[in-house]
Amino acid sequence: MIIESFPDREITVEGKSFLYFGGTAYLGLSTHAEFQNNLITGIKKWGTCYGSSRNANIKLSIFKKAEEAFANLIGTETALTCSSGTFAGKLVLECLSKSVNAFYHYPKTHPAILYQKSLPVFVDGKVHPNLLNNTPETVVIAADAFLGLEVEPTPFDFLSSISPQKQIILLLDESHSLGIVGNHLEGVFNSIPNKVVNQKIMVSSLGKALGMAGGIIAGDAGFINVLRNEPDFISSSSISPAYLEAFMVSQDIIKNQRGKLEFNLEFLFEGLKLKPIFKFNKKYPVIYCEDDTIFKKFFHQGIIIANFKYPTYKAAMNRIVITANHTKTDLNKLKEVLLSF
Repeated sequence: MIIESFPDREITVEGKSFLYFGGTAYLGLSTHAEFQNNLITGIKKWGTCYGSSRNANIKLSIFKKAEEAFANLIGTETALTCSSGTFAGKLVLECLSKSVNAFYHYPKTHPAILYQKSLPVFVDGKVHPNLLNNTPETVVIAADAFLGLEVEPTPFDFLSSISPQKQIILLLDESHSLGIVGNHLEGVFNSIPNKVVNQKIMVSSLGKALGMAGGIIAGDAGFINVLRNEPDFISSSSISPAYLEAFMVSQDIIKNQRGKLEFNLEFLFEGLKLKPIFKFNKKYPVIYCEDDTIFKKFFHQGIIIANFKYPTYKAAMNRIVITANHTKTDLNKLKEVLLSF
């Protein structure tokens, strides 16, 4: 489907209006008038983009201010912004590959943090035998905080079964949890205990809940400082500084939109009893269904949901996404259709 404007709570396809419960704009910031005005103000101050290297002799103060703010909100020593979440993941992998002995990945991990020679964490339902032996080595465990077709955070209890001879670096993708899980921007990162992990690194897209075209890496200062001198980082363009300016002055907007999203979830799920074909969490703004017919059924009821094939899944995914911008009328219509199955 090709459309001519941003899909918010409504979408127009071939001249017909539908309710839209898809996408990833969980907080509805992309179409929020005040957030847009803050972005316009940022553009007037910093220009539409900044094509120079972050390591050039002229440095924009907004990068340091925003990255310090992100680190403080996420709860890490420091943070580094870049052009996209995928670039953030690839930059971290490239850097770690120079010193790490082996990479492992949780099932269905996002390609952004999937090293080309990575091994699966589990083999036949058990932790990979190489992670249980007593060979001293540094290993990376890559995982999504929320998997593409899950509504609960990834369980990390398996980490305690890995041999204590392994120095574990946990690489966590928070793209579908940053800004909508935990306290403000804490996400899942700090809920994972440090006692069995030697280092934690978070990467995330900023283009989902936070409505900004860019990515972020958060972790300890030593590692982030190494990243700043990586050839790919030095030679790449940055996130637009205008977005970072908008982020800095929009904290109250972000918190208010988060409150609206939480209200919408409470309203939708109050007394709602769904059939087992639907996977949901009353605190998470996505409902999943693996029924191949669900998209057409919603479409005929005037609702469009997300439906497409994702690289790490065998079949097409069906995502019903609730945002901060949906109204009670929208949600009542969604309830009606959900209960018709």
